[in-house]
Amino acid sequence: SNHIVFKDTTTFACLGVEICEDLWVTIPVSSTHALAGANVLCNLSASNEIISKANYRRNLVKDQSAKCYAGYVYASAGPTESSSDLVFSGHNLICENGAILSETKTDKIIYGQIDLDHLNHDRLHYKTSMQDLFHVNYTTVEFTSKPIEEIEFDRYIDAYPFVPNNQDERIVRCLEILHIQAQGLATRLSKIHCKDVVIGISGGLDSTLALLVCHEAFKINNYDSKGIHAITMPGFGTTKRTKSNAQILMDLLHVSSEEISIVDGVNQHFKDIHHNPEVHNITYENSQARERTQILMDLSNAYNAIVVGTGDLSELALGWCTYNGDHMSMYAVNASVPKTLVRYIVESVALKDEILHDVLMDICDTPVSPELLPPDKNGKIAQKTEEVLGSYDLHDFFLYYMLRCGFEPEKIYRIARKTFTGVYEDEVILKWLKTFYRRFFAQQFKRSCLPDGPKVGSVAVSPRGDLRMPSDACVKLWREELDQL
Repeated sequence: SNHIVFKDTTTFACLGVEICEDLWVTIPVSSTHALAGANVLCNLSASNEIISKANYRRNLVKDQSAKCYAGYVYASAGPTESSSDLVFSGHNLICENGAILSETKTDKIIYGQIDLDHLNHDRLHYKTSMQDLFHVNYTTVEFTSKPIEEIEFDRYIDAYPFVPNNQDERIVRCLEILHIQAQGLATRLSKIHCKDVVIGISGGLDSTLALLVCHEAFKINNYDSKGIHAITMPGFGTTKRTKSNAQILMDLLHVSSEEISIVDGVNQHFKDIHHNPEVHNITYENSQARERTQILMDLSNAYNAIVVGTGDLSELALGWCTYNGDHMSMYAVNASVPKTLVRYIVESVALKDEILHDVLMDICDTPVSPELLPPDKNGKIAQKTEEVLGSYDLHDFFLYYMLRCGFEPEKIYRIARKTFTGVYEDEVILKWLKTFYRRFFAQQFKRSCLPDGPKVGSVAVSPRGDLRMPSDACVKLWREELDQL
């Protein structure tokens, strides 16, 4: 009978076995195995070699592992099988959820570590109906394997899961993301019969990307770029470098630009709320962010426009935004783009556009900062986000493997230590991992009322479809696990 799966009560691996051409038919046997709970699918095959068949076979196995949210172990007959009419190459594959873990086209043995946590997480979150509509009676044969205290971690983990390693692929991916963002904004503007937007430009990465998105959206809709009202709002922490880059970029894109200083308005606000401007605390910082948002919102009324938000996914995950300040807009084009990817999208545009190249590359080289504290004595940025929050490389790594893969803190810490060996000390990784979890849970209330924005990847935090998390969710269980590391 084909209706048998083998379940390991120790590791919770559940194996389903099919033979050769079972995979090549309209409804593969492995599909019904997966519906019955199998998360590791095995195929004993004698697939002969003819021209171009290997690539077709590779895609077949890889795609089946993706459709079934499973590991797929494919072992084919080797070169010594036959010399009569048919030739066999020993094409062996180990795939997981659409990715090839190991492959050979010889008679060598291959190895691969299949991540059951990742597979089971995807089955919980992405399945339409794995078992409730499946009525074939299956026999489950349970067995118990020897418990393993620790195994050597021998699996590639991408340190930058949001960013393709290959530059050519990265440029293509980044420009595709930019188009998705722009198409989302273009559609929104068309639907609401609006031909004007207001956007705050700081000379930093996020607002630069948002402005590029606006410019592309206006091209899609054949709108006049003068309908993009780009506003620079220098304050106490604005440096010459960012202010200059903002103005150069606005001029090169031929948008309507305006400079409105927030200094007088914020100082008046300090008097109104009895705040000493020499005290550079959270009130000092957030007053500036909210003043800028008020200016943008009121200008949008004046221009019959909508305010385009600039904040990115990483900032939303960490709550690194001012509630009802830069946190708020009428359409947030960067809301599902992580900080590590923002930089590469801007860089990709620079590499494709000679006119914008120099200013965009300089913006990419500028330290990430909200510029809410005064510059240093040399006029350079004094408030650097990553010195306060930790590296965005780490935080985006944590975010991906927590939300996309469903990993627990201990596992994320373990893979981070291996992945960033020689880059960050273990204690540094643990410090920022604790910061990540503390802020991620404490700042959910900001994500619970996010503006609309286009989803561009598999990780997003929109409360309307991606992250149904209560604002009072408690970090206690995760914190206890972290404290034991």
